[in-house]
Amino acid sequence: MIVRKLRLQRGWSQEQLATLTGLSIRTIQRIERGQNPGLDSLMALAAVFEVPVSELQPRQESTMQQPISPLEEQEQIALANVRDLKGFYNHLIHYVIVISLLFVINLLSGSDYWWAFWPMLGWGIGIISHAVNVFELFSFFGPEWEKRQVEKRLGRRL
Repeated sequence: MIVRKLRLQRGWSQEQLATLTGLSIRTIQRIERGQNPGLDSLMALAAVFEVPVSELQPRQESTMQQPISPLEEQEQIALANVRDLKGFYNHLIHYVIVISLLFVINLLSGSDYWWAFWPMLGWGIGIISHAVNVFELFSFFGPEWEKRQVEKRLGRRL
């Protein structure tokens, strides 16, 4: 995770980092997903980031779970939100492209019946549902609901 953080701070893509270090893109991806890198890889990354190798080495997990700092928790939440937003925009782009193609096919087929409205409507409902979830337009199952359910399951009263 530290490699990804350092890479993003410098505004580099995985491809750029791979070129600078001489490692493969696949190796960079594996390291960013938490796989332990070899010493050669660590040395190449440390040289590019201008940090000691010890800073890039994965920390040994102790028997007790270390508490996550508020800053790390905020970063994880922000990353999750960005991934959700990216997924929504990808979904929306696919929707626009496919529905446009369906309307072109419908138009070129010479049919008087506009059947392309049906997939547009069905998939559009999915897009709206995805937007409601990503942008949290309605909070039926928000943090307060989760808290009440946990307390209920633990047999506590609020």
